[in-house]
Amino acid sequence: MEESISGFKIRGTWPEVVEHGERITRALRDLDVNDGEHADAFAEWNEWRPKATEDIDEDVSEKTAEQASVGEGQGEKAGKQPNEDVQTAGEKLSQSYEKLEDGDADSAVDKWNESIGYVARAADSAGRKALRKVEDTVYQRVMTQLAPYYFDNELVSANLQQSAGEDDEFIFEVNVNDEDLKGEVGDRLYEYEDTVDRWHVDVEKDTTHVEAAEGVEPPPSEDRSKPSTN
Repeated sequence: MEESISGFKIRGTWPEVVEHGERITRALRDLDVNDGEHADAFAEWNEWRPKATEDIDEDVSEKTAEQASVGEGQGEKAGKQPNEDVQTAGEKLSQSYEKLEDGDADSAVDKWNESIGYVARAADSAGRKALRKVEDTVYQRVMTQLAPYYFDNELVSANLQQSAGEDDEFIFEVNVNDEDLKGEVGDRLYEYEDTVDRWHVDVEKDTTHVEAAEGVEPPPSEDRSKPSTN
């Protein structure tokens, strides 16, 4: 592992890339980041990070496109379709004219401004919907051919790419955005290197068939990314 101002970087095979992500995740968990103010950001990172059973061209590409997706605008958050906001804008405009005819200029201006607001919100919603229809295809088929797979939120920034001319070698760089926390994570990572003899890469176990055959509930899943000193 290399440590620089831009993060913790590793160059290696897919299992080594997966292990790097697990070690950073474990360090964040050991520092109780998963239970604090960054709990949601930690969960997002834990979902995106490469897994042993995943493929970079399919799974990581899809998760990156989803993470980079255009978010919901105010209209969508309110559960309104663009045509509904356009209709409301028309109603507000009519009310504005009525207020103006009644000599209430201030109220007329207020209704006019509300009408403009609904028009803008409708345009915003329509634009976001149009972008989402093409962004997955554009990102997965074009952008990932030119740029690394990336993740970014308030807690972690990361990028993953395949080494040029090397099908089985990858470069994975992860940065913890809070400088103080980054220092603590770095200390943990070096501690793992000194004390952990073997790192058991987490692989999701399929217990469906066992459960069906024996009529028992599957055992609870173990804590992810557990190191071993054996």
